[in-house]
Amino acid sequence: MRKTVLTLSMVAVASVPAQQPTAAPAGPWAAPAGWTIKTDGGAAAADTKFQSMGQGFHVTAGPAAIYYRATDQATGNFTVKATFGQRTRPATGHSEAFGVFFGGTDIADNAKQQYFYLVVRDDGSYYFAHRAGGDVHPVVPWTANDAVKKAAENGSATNEVAVKITADSVHMMVNGTQVKALSRKGLMTDGQFGLRVNHGLNVHIANFGMQQ
Repeated sequence: MRKTVLTLSMVAVASVPAQQPTAAPAGPWAAPAGWTIKTDGGAAAADTKFQSMGQGFHVTAGPAAIYYRATDQATGNFTVKATFGQRTRPATGHSEAFGVFFGGTDIADNAKQQYFYLVVRDDGSYYFAHRAGGDVHPVVPWTANDAVKKAAENGSATNEVAVKITADSVHMMVNGTQVKALSRKGLMTDGQFGLRVNHGLNVHIANFGMQQ
């Protein structure tokens, strides 16, 4: 029987629309082979451009979404990380978030999906949350931290986001600095891992992967 997320019982729940997997956009901007884009609220990903670029990937995001390959699974003790280079200010006119997710189960099932994610934004803050079905449980609310690099005047910012799972803890890391740690007890950390990029962002992603 799947573990329940015991440590989230006291956290406020924000109801959001379910997500829907979506086929890669057609044409020259089709997603790299093996990748799935799953948008928030079931919005179409036609406005999203996701491509391999150099040793990494580039995303010009339409709707907020997670990006993953079904073969990317992690168990036990591991570290998931990626470096995000924000190129310009978000088209939305306000700060948007990007980062990594892990512990994903039943990702394709909107009612059963679960995963945790750590994201940062260009105002110098980070956020950690748990998604269960159509609900989001904020575990660590938006919190300013000097480890998160703020955007330059032109909107550019580069931040490495990592989650390190050890025998007893979940360590949240930004640019090599721990910004928060939580007990692993009661948290289901095994499963799918991948990327999260919110809407309107233009980011280059490098060094994405998992180490055990």
